[in-house]
Amino acid sequence: MTADESATAAVAGEERATDEPVVAVEDLERSFGDLEVLDGVSFDVAPSSVTCLVGSNGSGKTTLLRIVAGLLTADAGTVRIDATGERPVGYLAQRPDFRHQFTVTETLAFYGDLLATEVDVAATLDRVGLGPVRDRRVGALSGGMIRLLGIAQATLGDPRVLVLDEPSSGLDPTVTRHVRGVIDDLGGSGRSIVLATHDLGTVERVADQVLVLDDGAIAARGTPDDLTEATGTDALADAVPELLGGTGPVSVSAGRRRGDDA
Repeated sequence: MTADESATAAVAGEERATDEPVVAVEDLERSFGDLEVLDGVSFDVAPSSVTCLVGSNGSGKTTLLRIVAGLLTADAGTVRIDATGERPVGYLAQRPDFRHQFTVTETLAFYGDLLATEVDVAATLDRVGLGPVRDRRVGALSGGMIRLLGIAQATLGDPRVLVLDEPSSGLDPTVTRHVRGVIDDLGGSGRSIVLATHDLGTVERVADQVLVLDDGAIAARGTPDDLTEATGTDALADAVPELLGGTGPVSVSAGRRRGDDA
């Protein structure tokens, strides 16, 4: 093989590697006692993409996210995370809780000190919009600021995968728009994001792939446009109830992959 042929093969191999999913979930099952929460869930997450989980309360979203984040063990099935580094996956709980007497900077510095790599606390706070309140105590933060602090904590160590559980739940529209913008920016910075949300406006704005969960199984998947087209509706707020009310799964395209238009 000539040098040029070797270089071409190397480039081709690199392109194939970037096509591989960052997260590959296959046939996940999980029960709590007699309650079956997940039943054969499978999906992939592409590099530099945002996957949104939507569904009613009790559909299995939080359990699925906790398994993907490595915080809960599945009864059956596999999760493969194609990410390396000290912290391959960052996680935001649905209700993040921090010590109220610490300042915002002290809180993030505490979590940063748990990592071997050096953390730029100021830059991380600026990224999520908390720079102006860096010296405020956590106990004096609003609910939206607590959520943003949780997102900042989840990004420490530059994980390739972010798992976010209801990042905008219960927030007013202004703060929700800000959180939505932060998620959009994070998704455009080379990370892959998997998030659960009831905010379908956020889903329409940031999602490359939507997974509709119903009773522990994926009832539909696709881009926001795919799902509205499949149901003959104009918005996800109308499409999701249609999909959850159907009698069988709806499968459309799996969303954007690296190299496609955003």
